[in-house]
Amino acid sequence: MAKPPRSRRGKATGRSGGASRTYAALDLGTNNCRLLVAERTASGGLRVVDSFSQIVALGEGLAATGQLSDAAMQRAIDALRKCSDKVKKHRPVQSRFIATQACRAASNGRDFTSEVRRAVGLRLETISPKEEAKFALLGSLDLVDPVYDFALVIDIGGGSTELSWIDAKSAASKGVKGCATRPPILGWASFPVGVVTLSESIEGEDRYSQMVEHVTTMMRANDAATRFGPLFRAGRGQLIGNSGTVTSLVAVHLGLDRYIRSVVDGSWVDSAELIRTMKRLSDATAVERAQEPCLAGGRSELMLPGLAILDAIFQIWPSTRVRVGDRGLREGILLSMMHGSSESPRRPGGRRNRGPRPSKPAAAAPQGTSE
Repeated sequence: MAKPPRSRRGKATGRSGGASRTYAALDLGTNNCRLLVAERTASGGLRVVDSFSQIVALGEGLAATGQLSDAAMQRAIDALRKCSDKVKKHRPVQSRFIATQACRAASNGRDFTSEVRRAVGLRLETISPKEEAKFALLGSLDLVDPVYDFALVIDIGGGSTELSWIDAKSAASKGVKGCATRPPILGWASFPVGVVTLSESIEGEDRYSQMVEHVTTMMRANDAATRFGPLFRAGRGQLIGNSGTVTSLVAVHLGLDRYIRSVVDGSWVDSAELIRTMKRLSDATAVERAQEPCLAGGRSELMLPGLAILDAIFQIWPSTRVRVGDRGLREGILLSMMHGSSESPRRPGGRRNRGPRPSKPAAAAPQGTSE
C-alpha cells in the first residue's frame, strides 16, 4: 500500500492535525448516497471541488422486514465505490463517511458497514440522531435569524425525521466555530418516519390524511410539542427546512421551470402561501405531481409522504415564515471537521478515524431528548 504524502517536516498530510485543507463528507441515507469534497477558504467557508449524488434506496423494504435487502446493499456499494474513486482523486484529504437511519434501524446494519469496509475500503460510521441534529444545525447556521428567540431545523430524510430546536441568538453570536464546539441545541428529536418508511407503511384511500394523522400523533407525544409549541405559536420561533421535500416544494411554489439551487437556497417563504401549495400538491394525482417541472427525476414519487411530515410540523410548531436551505448533513460534517476538535474518534482496538470526535451518543431515538 502506498504511503500517504508527507510534509517537509515528515508529518503525514490529509489526517487530523496534518496540512490538508481539502475535506470530504459522505452521507449514506435511507434513499440517497451523497458525497461532497470541499476546500476551506481563507474566511473559513467552503469551496466545493467535487460532489456526487445517487438514489440507492438502501431502506427499500426495511419497514416490512427489518433488514437491508441484498439488492439495496449492492446498489449502495456500487455508489460507494464511485464515491471512493472521487475521494482518491483529491488526496490528501481529511474525510468522514457517515450512515444514518437505515443502518441504525436494520438488524444487519452492522454487517453491511463491515462489508463496505471489506469491499470498498470505506469505514462508515453509523451516527446517532443527536449527531445528525448537530450537523444539520452547522449546515444551516447562516440561515438563522437572531430576530427570533428560537429556530427549528427540519431534516426530513428517507428513514427518519430529525428536528432540533436551537437558541437562535446564541447560534448567531457563537458562529460556526463556537457551534461546532458546543452547539446551542435546546432540544432534539428523531422520529422513525421518513419519506421512504412512511410511504411503505401507509397505503390505500385517503392516504395523505392518514399519514398526517400518524405523524402528528407521534410528534405530539414528544415533550417538545408542549415545551416549544407555545413559543412558536407566540411568534418567537423560526422554521428552517433543508431537506429535499422542502427545497422541491419551494421550487414548485416559486413556479420555476426547472430546479435552480441559487434561487431556492436561502429564500424566505410565507408559511400561509406555502401551505396552499402543499394542499394543491397533496390534492393532485400522482400523474399530476409528476408533471411538475421541479419534481422531475423521481422527486414526485416520494413527495406526498414528505408533505405529510411537513404538514404535521407546521401544525405543532407554526411560524409565519420559513427559511429554506439547499444543504444538509454533508455541509455540517465538513464544517465540523474544519472548525471542530482536531482529535479524531477512536475505532475498536484503539485506532482512530479521520475527522473530529463525535458527540456522546444519545439515548433511545424515537422520543428524543433535551439538552
